[in-house]
Amino acid sequence: MNPLTKALIAPLLGKSPLGEELPENPMPIFRAWFDEALKALGKEAGPAMAIATTTPDGTPSVRMVLCKLISNDPPTVTFFTNYESRKAKELDSNPNIAAVFHWAQFTRQVRIEGTVARASAEVSDAYFRSRPLLSRLGAWASAQSKPMGAREELVASVASVAAKFGVSGALSAMSEEGDVIPRPPFWGGYEIRIHAMELWTNVSGRLHDRARWTYDSNAKAWNSTRLQP
Repeated sequence: MNPLTKALIAPLLGKSPLGEELPENPMPIFRAWFDEALKALGKEAGPAMAIATTTPDGTPSVRMVLCKLISNDPPTVTFFTNYESRKAKELDSNPNIAAVFHWAQFTRQVRIEGTVARASAEVSDAYFRSRPLLSRLGAWASAQSKPMGAREELVASVASVAAKFGVSGALSAMSEEGDVIPRPPFWGGYEIRIHAMELWTNVSGRLHDRARWTYDSNAKAWNSTRLQP
């Protein structure tokens, strides 16, 4: 190798961000990346992920949601939504799903493939209780994905729900504690049961570090392979 070529390539031969030997389980890396993004970007941008579903005729459909829970055993990520929304109807028809986290500030990406199942009532209830008051009212008031005329219709619906549950006064002045607003029966979580996960991180010269893990639910074990970038 001539000196010029060696000088060009040398900076690219540093330590692999994902490890010279891939870890058996990708979840600790994923969780560390997720926590770093949450801390740096906040609770709206940090846990944002795109989820892709399909319509009954096979047309792809994608939107952003927030990942609220991560579990290692079994490996799952959980988001919450209206069970009568478009995404929910598509998932009820076809439970196969793909998701991606893209944290541009850290030049990292996580891709997930799997199937969904509705979270338990206990999990959905616990998360619903943790939401801000206005978000709980909004879950009741919004017929998600349904056509709407003027935006005032939504505002009026929130006011109607607030009255129904005895909420009065300026929302900004209310205590978030002590109010009893039950979870709507049409609202709750979906757990993405992870079948495959791909981690990607930037390396100079487009020699990115990229690897894929597939999960064997019977053996409760991961299989990994490094991928060309």
